[in-house]
Amino acid sequence: MSNSEEPKATTTPYVVKEEIVAAGKWVKLEKTTYVDRAGSTRVWDTVKRTTRQINTEADGVGIIALLKRTLHKDCVVMVKQFRPPMGCHTLEFPAGLIDEGESAEAAALRELKEETGYKGEVVGVTPVTCIDPGLSNCTTQIVMVNINGDEGENINPTQQLGDAEFVEVLLLPLDEFQVKIDDLLKKEKTVVDAKVYIFAMGMVQAFFKPRELPVLKQ
Repeated sequence: MSNSEEPKATTTPYVVKEEIVAAGKWVKLEKTTYVDRAGSTRVWDTVKRTTRQINTEADGVGIIALLKRTLHKDCVVMVKQFRPPMGCHTLEFPAGLIDEGESAEAAALRELKEETGYKGEVVGVTPVTCIDPGLSNCTTQIVMVNINGDEGENINPTQQLGDAEFVEVLLLPLDEFQVKIDDLLKKEKTVVDAKVYIFAMGMVQAFFKPRELPVLKQ
């Protein structure tokens, strides 16, 4: 840039207004008008949940539940269910919406019990994270839960599903997590949730191939 050229002015992007285009029972489509960093006014199509609560930090929770049993491998508790938007079954972490005034920890234990029948103990919670920020403002917190599989109620867990819920519980060994997922995807038409597969890749890199990680040049 020559000395005579002035640097381009930038501004902090901000939303001007949000207008509802269409609304259903669970979600709504909005036209979001915003100003970008160059000062130009633009429009974005945004999907939002109609169920967002006032006194909760996130819309929902995802649960990474680790089942620990004597003489068994540690397993990740997974759920498989038919998702109409995908037109097929999906492999996911147990998950659900947070009720009004409910903490992420309480929501996670409740949803875990309802979807899988297991009772666990919370050992970690992430900050509020976005799910698909290019499409929606939906947010989630991932909750880490340990399950004592030797406890009586966890030996033969009973799901507490609603009338319209059909959820299959799968136990995948932690040390073969990505391999078992890949095997499942080869056998049937199932789509895996991105959070699940990223976790699987992280497990492989962190625990099984630490010496193969690329070394950054100084």
